[in-house]
Amino acid sequence: METFTIPTETFKVGFIGAGKMAESIARGVVQSGVMPPHRILTAVHSNPTRGTAFESFGVKLLPHNNAVVEDSDVVILSVKPQVVKDVVLQLKPQFSKKKLLVSVAAGVKLKDLQEWAGHSRFIRVMPNTPSAVGEAATVMSLGGTATAEDGELIAKLFGSIGKVWRADEKLFDAITGLRFLGYNFFNGTIFIPKHVSGSGPAYIFLAIEALADGGVAAGLPRELALGLASQTVLGAASMVTKTGKHPGQLKDDVASPGGTTIAGIHELEKSGFRGILMNAVVAAAKRGRELSPS
Repeated sequence: METFTIPTETFKVGFIGAGKMAESIARGVVQSGVMPPHRILTAVHSNPTRGTAFESFGVKLLPHNNAVVEDSDVVILSVKPQVVKDVVLQLKPQFSKKKLLVSVAAGVKLKDLQEWAGHSRFIRVMPNTPSAVGEAATVMSLGGTATAEDGELIAKLFGSIGKVWRADEKLFDAITGLRFLGYNFFNGTIFIPKHVSGSGPAYIFLAIEALADGGVAAGLPRELALGLASQTVLGAASMVTKTGKHPGQLKDDVASPGGTTIAGIHELEKSGFRGILMNAVVAAAKRGRELSPS
């Protein structure tokens, strides 16, 4: 089978879809120095503010997606899951064997992507929202004809926005549950007063352990589950401190209608999650007052 090597010093990356996730990835790649902005491409978006966001750090805007694919060595599909099939079918004639295709569309399996594209040089990648502050927990799985070198290249790109793990695609549903639930777990509206903040890390340690246990229960290896849980908590905390956004807004930003995150949040709310954390803070504060010298 003939293989085509991507030139590591000159290759171009094209984003199909110019949403916030694509922007976070592109911005991280540029800020880390992994790639210069003039080698990153995307198309003019229906929302002009998206194009402005990409241009603000030097990304080149092309008139349409066909032009992006034509001029790119690596094509990253960053569109909503419900439209990815139509987008892939539309662009299929341009997916030559020389191009490495990458999908960050949640829930869309490699076998479907490869079938729609008629092309198996595919890598499925799952970053999460803390990519915006360089603390993503990203997992990747290689398709049929993607090479080890392809995997290394993509790991380097996505390593610029956080940590990267490689895992079998069959684990991705469990990974989704752990990372996205964990993200909202720690973007809840709990604020620990200074006089009980020393107790806070213990709560977080317990929560990380619980998230990792949940990942194991869903089928993940222990080491992967613990790594993802820890990185997810770090990323979520960084989002709150670095963006200046209210944690409730950050939670809303990733809770898509009918999606996995809102399903997890629903379970937390049914269990009185926020009330439990608030009670823990109040209990620790009360005990602190009891132990303080009068």
